[in-house]
Parts: sequence; structure tokens; C-alpha cells
Amino acid sequence: MKITKVETVYDGFYKMRKLTLEHEGEKLIRERFEPGNAVAALVFDTNKQQFAFVRQYRIGPETEMLEIPAGMLDKEGEPTEDAMRREIEEELGYAVDKLEHIVDLYPSPGGDAEQIKVFYAEVSRRTGEGGGVEGENENISVVMLSWDELLRENLQDAKSLVAVQWARLRLKD
Repeated sequence: MKITKVETVYDGFYKMRKLTLEHEGEKLIRERFEPGNAVAALVFDTNKQQFAFVRQYRIGPETEMLEIPAGMLDKEGEPTEDAMRREIEEELGYAVDKLEHIVDLYPSPGGDAEQIKVFYAEVSRRTGEGGGVEGENENISVVMLSWDELLRENLQDAKSLVAVQWARLRLKD
């Protein structure tokens, strides 16, 4: 497949592009949702021996969801580790002691260009309240979970499921 033309059909909070592709002499039209790229982390408080999650309203499912903290890469060229540390401090109110890259994933590659860089983070020191950044209209609650509580949660968020599965394979017996 070869992309021969890209048009912006919507440029708001997110972008939507119309792509013209050529495949074996045939012309194909596809739309691609472009929300930008993001970072996310499974965060473990080494003092409390608990995982720190966030609960917030999500427009896609039109309900609150329990998720690992995450956020968009705000600045062009911003190192992903810096963005992840910033998001953990903003959403959870913790400074990061250790940050380990888990995987880069595409949550819905059939029509979505978003890539999420998923990390595992260890924290031990609160630096603030968390809950998000004032002015960004975030209504985030911090939820602390033991390992057993986490395993009983019915998570529906893909990045959180990937991170918890990684933890099941790597962190626990």
C-alpha cells in the first residue's frame, strides 16, 4: 500500500485525516483519527505497597473508568520519560523514583494513529494532591489498590489491562 494523498477533514481538539491509498492499481479512501501520542504508567507506591490508579470520566464510553494514569505528549519533541513523570505528578501527586518502559502500543490501529508508550513506575514520595491540572477540566480521583484488589477489578481500559498483565508476568509469583 502507498499513501498518495492526505487531506485534513477536521482540525479541532483532535484531527481527522482522509487518506488516499493505492494498492495493486486500485485507489482506496480511508479516514484516520489522530488524537496525538500519549504516555501511561502502572504506578506502584513502594511505601504503601499499593498501586495508584485514577478514576475519571471518559467521553468514549460516556462513564467514569478506572485506569492507569496517562496523558498526551504536550510539547513537540518532549522526552516521553519527562512527560510520564509530569503526568504522574499532575494526576497522582507523586515524584517518580523509578521508571521502566514496558511497551509502545497502538490501541486501535485500524483507523487510529495514536501510539501509547506504557511504563512501570515506582513512587514513594507525595509532592502534591494529584487530581489533575487546574484549567484542564480534569476531575480525577486517585484510587489506591493492593495487588489482590487490583486482580479483582474489572478493568475495561486497554492500556491498563496491558500494564497489569505485564505486572502479573513480571512482578508477582
